[in-house]
Formats: sequence, C-alpha cells, structure tokens
Amino acid sequence: MAVIAVVGGPGAPGATTTALALLLAWPLPPGRRIVLVEADPDGGAVLAGALEGRVEAVYGLRNLAIADRRGLLAQTLWEQLIDLSPDGTAERLLLPGLTDPTQAPGLAYTWEPLAEVLHGLEQQGYDVIVDLGRSGATGPSAVLARRADVVAATVRTTLRGLSSARPRLSALAEDLATAGTGADALGLLLVGEGPYSGAEVSREFGLPVLGLLPHAVRTARVLSDGGDITDRRFIRSELMRTARSAADEVQLAVRRRRQRLAPGQIAAPVRSAVPSAVPSSVPSPLSSSGPSPIPAPVPPSMTTPTPMAVPMAAQTAAPIASPSGPEGEPLSYTPPQPVPPVIVTGPVAPLSGLAPQPAAPAPFPAHVHPQQHVQRQYPQQDQYAQQTQYVQQVQYPQQDQYVQQQDQYVQQTQYVQQAQYPQQDQYVQQQDQYAQQAQYGQQPPAEPHQQEHPANGRPHGPGEVLRAR
Repeated sequence: MAVIAVVGGPGAPGATTTALALLLAWPLPPGRRIVLVEADPDGGAVLAGALEGRVEAVYGLRNLAIADRRGLLAQTLWEQLIDLSPDGTAERLLLPGLTDPTQAPGLAYTWEPLAEVLHGLEQQGYDVIVDLGRSGATGPSAVLARRADVVAATVRTTLRGLSSARPRLSALAEDLATAGTGADALGLLLVGEGPYSGAEVSREFGLPVLGLLPHAVRTARVLSDGGDITDRRFIRSELMRTARSAADEVQLAVRRRRQRLAPGQIAAPVRSAVPSAVPSSVPSPLSSSGPSPIPAPVPPSMTTPTPMAVPMAAQTAAPIASPSGPEGEPLSYTPPQPVPPVIVTGPVAPLSGLAPQPAAPAPFPAHVHPQQHVQRQYPQQDQYAQQTQYVQQVQYPQQDQYVQQQDQYVQQTQYVQQAQYPQQDQYVQQQDQYAQQAQYGQQPPAEPHQQEHPANGRPHGPGEVLRAR
C-alpha cells in the first residue's frame, strides 16, 4: 500500500506510541501485512517499553549496516523482524531500532538503500510505518521521510508543544518540497492534551489533520511501557478507536496523492484469472529443522500476475490468436510480464547461520522463555561438553585413582599423628578448661612448682619441691 513516516519533536509528543497504535489498528485486507521500522537515530524504545525487555536486543536495525556492506541488505531484513500480532498470525511485524545512539553513524550509507527496500515491500503485500522519532527527519536518515508517501507529524495541542513544533514543521515542509515528494505529503497527528482544537491547529499551520488522538495516559502506557494488548478494554479504548480512524485517514491521503501524482495509474489492480505458471508447491530455500515462527512472504515472481495496461499500438500490431467470446469478439490475453524481484525473500524469521529469533513476550503470543531460547540457540553446546568430558576421561584414566590415593594418604597421615601424640588432645582439652574457668572468675589449679611453702606461705621454688619430695 504505502510507506508512512511518523516524526516527533521536542517534548516527547509520543511518536513511538502513535506508531505502535497505528501498527495495531491498521486495517489489513486478506493477504496484507504491515511492518513497523524503528528508524530513530536516538535509539529504539519498543524492546524496553512495549516488550518490557523480554526479547533480547540481538536483532534490529544495527545489523543492517554490516549486511548492506556485504550486499545482503534485502535478505537480512527478514531475519530481524519480530511478530507483534496479538493472535500470532505474523501480520504485524517489528524491526527493532538501535540500542545505542553511537550506532547511528554506521548507518549513514544504509538509509538510502533501506528506503528502496522498504518501498519494494509493497509489491509483496506489505505496508510500512517508519518511526523517525524526534531527530530522524533530519540528517542522513531524512531520506526515509523524503521518499515516504505520507509524513505524519505527532504534535501535542498544548502551547508548548505547538510553539516547539512550528519551526520544525516549517523546515520539514520545505525539505519535502525541495528534495522529497512534495510538501503536501505532510500531515498532523494531534494528541489532544491542550485546549486547542484540530481545526485551529490546521488553520494556524496550514496542514491537514490526519487524526486526533486522546490524551489517555493509562491506555498509552500499555504501548509505551508494556501491558496486555489483548485486553478487551484496551481494544475498545478511545485511543485505539481514534487510531483506527487515523489509519483510515492516512490511507485515504495516500490514495489521493497517488491519483494526483499519477492520474493514469490504476489505484487497485484486479487480480487476473489466468493461472500462474509457477507450481503451487515450491520448496523453501531453507528446509532446516530450525524454528520459523513467522511464515515466509511470497516473492514477486511467485505471485499471480496482474493485468497490465497495454498500449493501443501494441494491441493492434500483433494480434493474439484466441478463442471467440460469447458475442463473437476475440478475447484479448496479455502474457504475464516477469517482474524483477526486489527482495529475495526467506522466512520472516532468523535464517540458518544466525541465532533463532525469540518470539514476542507475553501478552504477545508465542513467547519463548529466555532459557528455552538459549537451549534452542546453541543445540550443539551440550554435545560438545559431553564429548570433551569423554575425551578427558579417555586421556587421563588414572586421574580418579590419583585423587583416591591422595585421600588415603591424608587419612594415614592424620592417624599417624594421633598415634605419635596421644596427649595432644588432652592438653588441648585442659587449655580449654582453663580458659572457661578464667572466663567465669575461677582460679585455675596451680602448677607443681607454684605450690605454696607450708612454712612461710611463699611459693616453692623448683629445687625446693624436689628436696621436699
């Protein structure tokens, strides 16, 4: 369908929360999917916020820089996605953002190829929401906003929020007019916190209002800090109802802009009834036994061909022999045109050679416990430990015998010491008794050489004791 960029500004107007609300409220016809890309150079917030830190930050936008240098950007994109669908159907996906703002300079030459890849997803039935945060619409990442079909700026309807957003919106509109698809791509997603109405803000800024979201702190906290998105009260909340209305308005704005920019383009091509020449069962490029929680998207070459507009000159130059119709008119048949694949698709899950992607945590379905994820991530670790222990036992069979001999030697040494010095324990016991008597104020018994003289009461000397004996 389209690529929608959501931008914020100073004062935390709620760009990421708004993007998550659009992701969960986006209307999806059968066969369509939507991807949320956290492209804020200041870092992503969904892993630590809505997912409450239960998914490891090992995948995300930062891995695309290395993949782009290796020419594997399109393939690596599918390995970084996380399923956020409440029912686990892999229809609402997330590409986590950066974990550190210092990683942003490494993506300086990746933003433009990433924009081309995201636009190529439309041919495979994907809509894309790009969360640019407060600084993503400027600098090297501004190419994502310039090539977006609609740029939705999140603004709070307070005096502080409107005054800080005015210069940014003016600069953004000028940039879209000179280097983007036009200033008419810019719209407003208002958060009704202040006293100003949507009509007043639209008239003051000269921009259309795509949606007016309520300032519902309790409901928005589920999207910013985590909570149960399957709760019926959350689904029927005013925030989600207005988010669904805003999603419909954004889709309407995309169709209007495309009709204006390309009037002759068919807005909604009808699927052809000609059977596809591609067999229905195509072997997967990766038939490994690893988990694949998200089904693989269908590449462009495997989709059923759609009718294409054929010029009149081409129709009259080479007529195609075909059976006559019910009224005698020949049926025109246009052979399916091969579409160059934009993305070599694989499963929207970790491919072989990389660690398996943990599924989204509760309340999101198919949550994988971190311990189970570690065991599944390195299944050969236990085998390697067992093999190492077996090799050590084979190489050193006398190790246990040596330990036993050491224990026997220690026991024998203690026995010999007890046999050689039998009075040692008695002496120790006497010392303990003397210490106890001294503690309670009792006089310990005098030694033989300290006994008093029977005549004068003075202590005997050692020689006197011997003479008395």
